Amino acid sequence: MKILFHIICYIIYPFSFLFPRSKKKYAFGSSRGSFNDNTKYLFLYTAQHCPDVDVAWVSLSRDTARLVRSYGFKAYSVFSLAGVWHALTSRYWFFNSYTSDIMFCLSGRAVCFNLWHGLAIKRIEYNITSGDLAGLYAKTDFGMMFTHPQVFRKPNYLLSSSTSQTGQFSTAFRLPKERCKEFGYPRCHILLCDEEERMHHINHFEPQSTQELVVKTKQYNKVYIYMPTWRDSQRTVFTQSMDLARLNQVLAAHNELLLLKPHSNVEVDATMLNHSNIVFVDGKADVYPILPYTDVLITDYSSVLYDYLLMDGKGVILYLYDLEEYEAGRSFIFPFFENVTGTRVDDFESLLNCIDTHDYEMNEAERKAINDKFWGESATYNANQKILDFIKMVSKD
Repeated sequence: MKILFHIICYIIYPFSFLFPRSKKKYAFGSSRGSFNDNTKYLFLYTAQHCPDVDVAWVSLSRDTARLVRSYGFKAYSVFSLAGVWHALTSRYWFFNSYTSDIMFCLSGRAVCFNLWHGLAIKRIEYNITSGDLAGLYAKTDFGMMFTHPQVFRKPNYLLSSSTSQTGQFSTAFRLPKERCKEFGYPRCHILLCDEEERMHHINHFEPQSTQELVVKTKQYNKVYIYMPTWRDSQRTVFTQSMDLARLNQVLAAHNELLLLKPHSNVEVDATMLNHSNIVFVDGKADVYPILPYTDVLITDYSSVLYDYLLMDGKGVILYLYDLEEYEAGRSFIFPFFENVTGTRVDDFESLLNCIDTHDYEMNEAERKAINDKFWGESATYNANQKILDFIKMVSKD
């Protein structure tokens, strides 16, 4: 079936170059048909502030399309005639990973803006030199290119956050630096806006589960969130390095809450997680509206660290129980410890003690230095408006 799908895709692809594309039509999408990340926030902003533009979310998921329509915006399944038509006739495509976030075979002559989904501290794309993914880029044989065409279609533009990031994205995607635009990330606006704007967003554009979770967080003295990066070893479990029962006892003693948020690639049986002070957050849920209501991030090598550091008054625990193993499979672009901040713990006992004693005070000097390096001037700038201003400028050419 996969081979048949790719054959059909390649038959369609040349015809996608024949359709006239309107500069006033934008198509948005995200990986696995979800409604999240940078494209979600740019889409919402564009739909509300650009009445002269025909904006639509085009999704691989019919459920996601229905969800976005329930918010009062245009949204189509890419498998519908309306979705195909919008994708084929939109001059500008915005996505979080690849053109497959919408549909690769409909992308001919579209101006593609890859908003990506994280800062580059680990090696990504063509910069990967070890591990399973290295073969995808290092051995670009016919089979790889046939089954992953979206990976090898370079975007016209790639979103960056600072000069240091542009250097890494440029080599990772093999793009000239001038095509990496240092506008910051749309998803970070929800972290930095005032409470009134944030609650308006949550009440109008987030599911009931998110609304209820935000209310729940306010019942506790502190809220932790565990967000580890993706590991092949955690395809079905991501808490094998934790004794949740013992952790729950410590949290309950302090009236504190832990949110468990796996990577979207991880499939977790949430029914197995039954603890009074530990809540599972679906891996595909948009966690950004929830992050401001947490106090401490527990993470490892995930780039969510850099988004989290934008917020004042937060703590960070770096839980690095498998550092050597992880680095052997996916090395870092930058020296790791020179480019992170937070309280380091290397095993579960140390993590438990850190939470019990609240020993995770932020080093503000390190935080500022990291924000300056990874975000620069984009840290507090309105990324949404800057992206749209850029698109208006290139539309005039």
